[in-house]
Amino acid sequence: MADIADPGHPTASDLDAFADEARVFLDAHAVRRNGSASFEWGRGSDYVGFFGDPRGDDAADVAAARAWQRVRQANGFGWITGPTAYGGRELSSLHDFTYDLIEAEYDAPDTEVLSVIGLGMVGPTILTHGSDYLRERYLPAMYRGDVVACQLFSEPAAGSDLAAVKTRAVRDGDAWVVNGQKVWTSGAHYSEIGELLCRTDAEAPKHRGITAFVLDMSLPGVTVRPLRQMTGGAEFNEVFLDDVRVPDSHRLGEVNGGWQVAVTTLMNERGTVAADSGGVAAAAIQPDRLHALMRHLGRAEDPVARQELAALATDVLAARALTHRATRRLQSGMAPGPEGSIAKLCFSANLARAANFATDLLGHRILADSGEWGTFSWNQLLLAAPALRILGGTEEIMKNIIAERVLGLPKEAAK
Repeated sequence: MADIADPGHPTASDLDAFADEARVFLDAHAVRRNGSASFEWGRGSDYVGFFGDPRGDDAADVAAARAWQRVRQANGFGWITGPTAYGGRELSSLHDFTYDLIEAEYDAPDTEVLSVIGLGMVGPTILTHGSDYLRERYLPAMYRGDVVACQLFSEPAAGSDLAAVKTRAVRDGDAWVVNGQKVWTSGAHYSEIGELLCRTDAEAPKHRGITAFVLDMSLPGVTVRPLRQMTGGAEFNEVFLDDVRVPDSHRLGEVNGGWQVAVTTLMNERGTVAADSGGVAAAAIQPDRLHALMRHLGRAEDPVARQELAALATDVLAARALTHRATRRLQSGMAPGPEGSIAKLCFSANLARAANFATDLLGHRILADSGEWGTFSWNQLLLAAPALRILGGTEEIMKNIIAERVLGLPKEAAK
């Protein structure tokens, strides 16, 4: 198995030189944001949500993300930690983190449609468990933006209990015939490949009878249907697999060894979701935006509203301090601690509190779009907030991880 390269803890001078290189690249290809700019009521877009704006254009967003990823890769910033054999630079995770911080200072295209699942989860899994053939075929293309990947894990009857997958793969010569259904598949409608988990031994214990594959989404028998969310968007899909022939050359890991492949993906998922606690949603829960809403509604001097805002602001600052602690651990060369799981819980809790607080302030304005700037737009965050309690590991799972592996509490009794 191959691992992402880690040349050790870089020196301060190494990172400074890399940061200078990154800024030269970004100055040439993007516009630096005005760091002094603050939120101003009535200016710009008033969209507030966790998922993409349902009024947006998925195809245009994906095209922009692909184009920017190609530019990054061509200049040495597309896969900073990856092996040079597949287009990477074999630098440390701290170099990668440094670049992300610097790019955030620029108005660059959002590559979340590529990075969260494909480059953040599936790519590292192919690198770890894929054959030389799979790594050579897909990794350069993925980190160049030519191939987008999705994750085909969840099923209608196997969500949190991932080992209970029922999609069947039956060996037929040098191929596997796959039948089943996957659900809640983000980005399946614009993905070229998917990481697929199948049941290959019905008699084995459920964790030991699973095999993983790289699925070409254009194969005959693959049907993708969008799932309309209550936000109005359709980022998720259900995927039907009817007699799909997957070549054995596209198998990840050993036959019936798919659980270890899945664990690799899920470990990357935890870190990716925690690191992705930003964007429009994070900006929305900043106290200045909520205070501006209070002023607009004539509630700026309401003592109850002010107390609630102060409590939320305190928790937002605490979550930010936790993120800074994780950053300092990484900078000092220490292994990641439990901050990722805790940060994910804090972010989802703060997101829900902000959405509910805005709803209490807005009242009927959040029910229908009157065209009034900055009011009905909070409807998107209110409808999306519950999702973060589920995606990337449910809150119950994350709390169990913290309780058992961090606090050392006894495991929950088996039912």
